[in-house]
Amino acid sequence: MNCPYCRHTDSRVLDSRSVDDGGSIRRRRQCPQCERRFTTIEQMQLVVVKRNGVVETFNRDKVINGVRKACKGRPVNEDQLARLGQQVEDCLRATGQSEVPADEVGVAILGPLRNLDQVAYLRFASVYRQYASVADFEAEIALLRMEPGVATDGDSAPAAADSTDAAARAGLPVDRPSRSAVGKSGASP
Repeated sequence: MNCPYCRHTDSRVLDSRSVDDGGSIRRRRQCPQCERRFTTIEQMQLVVVKRNGVVETFNRDKVINGVRKACKGRPVNEDQLARLGQQVEDCLRATGQSEVPADEVGVAILGPLRNLDQVAYLRFASVYRQYASVADFEAEIALLRMEPGVATDGDSAPAAADSTDAAARAGLPVDRPSRSAVGKSGASP
């Protein structure tokens, strides 16, 4: 580590502390040449390995820009996009790998984006997972509707039945409620 004041090529570490929940190390250093002190922050370098083998440094702004395109026209603000970018980076760093395949970046984006905005999630997933037909969209929507606590506009018993049928057509496992369970809930069959 070069001294930022005199450019001497050596320095002595006086103190080290973990910061950012263990994601970085803050070191207080002193130059033996000029005796001045300075602070450095050391962080694991995170790189993305693309499908064609090219390796590039992870860039949170690229993640945010890609998600911003999927969120165009949706009620998502810049603060939410910044938080999503941070969540994706934290998720990737939590793996402990310094080289992450590009596919894992996409997977890390899908979870937080599903919670942020379902329409943007479908847009992003359609490109990332390369949907080839309307059936792919129907299957993904069926999965969204089957998630507990997920409310979509206009949900009703017939829509839930439609999503179950779409999931069955897509070859997904389906839990169909029995007629007695439907009757007990007060909904008419």
